[in-house]
Amino acid sequence: MTTAFFDRLADRIERVDSVVSVGLDADRSRIPEHLQEKDLPQWAFNRRIIDATHEHAACYKPNAAFYEDADGWRSLRETIAYAHGKDVPVLLDAKRADIGNTTRQYAQLLDEADAITVNPYMGRDSLQPFLDRGEKGVFVLCRTSNPGGGDLQDLELDSGEKVYERVAALADLWNQHGNVGLVVGATATEELESIREQVPDLPFLVPGVGAQGGDAEAAVEFGLANGIGLVNSSRGIIFAGEDRGEKFAGAAGEAARRLKRRLNQYRGAAGADADADE
Repeated sequence: MTTAFFDRLADRIERVDSVVSVGLDADRSRIPEHLQEKDLPQWAFNRRIIDATHEHAACYKPNAAFYEDADGWRSLRETIAYAHGKDVPVLLDAKRADIGNTTRQYAQLLDEADAITVNPYMGRDSLQPFLDRGEKGVFVLCRTSNPGGGDLQDLELDSGEKVYERVAALADLWNQHGNVGLVVGATATEELESIREQVPDLPFLVPGVGAQGGDAEAAVEFGLANGIGLVNSSRGIIFAGEDRGEKFAGAAGEAARRLKRRLNQYRGAAGADADADE
């Protein structure tokens, strides 16, 4: 019997006492020089990062944009298999969606990964092949952490809703298999809180805590649903040792541990507040 993604994630969070998602954005231009001559430099880099961080990682999140060539896809497959060998689930940050046969092809990425990010702009039929994979996680872009995220997401509809609020409401309706979450950036603190009130049971993937300087406390307080959710840092972890040469992985491990401890301070506080409210 296949365990659904959020059940597996809950087990992983409990086992390592962490909601840290480590973003494996293996930018070739930033990989240490001593790995550049390897057959697959990105895979060599990711393997060392995983070895150094897995005890602090609830999930790994490779961004597909860094792997979209022949060697990149080989590196990504090796990376996913290695993470699975460490019993860590993998969320592929691909932001895919389309219609018809195209989106069915995109959904085959879930043959490799445990979860994926998707773009809701084309509506439900563009996401249906992902949603139908009930054992896989589907994180719908809702309110993103980039500066221009509000250009469309903050627009007000005739109903009085913001676009991102409508996306959250739709995602809740689409959650027929209990496999849907939302992407809500840590730089959008007010939106984090309001979306959590709107959809109390959907787990969030919260990017933007690392290099983008998002609010870690808000990410934990509003990002978790019944203790389940992910707070992602990519560059802030994997390139923490960019100036340390061959010791880069140790610095990544230290950065992951620090973020785990930082987030856990707020996880404890959130739990205490919930107990006090009962």
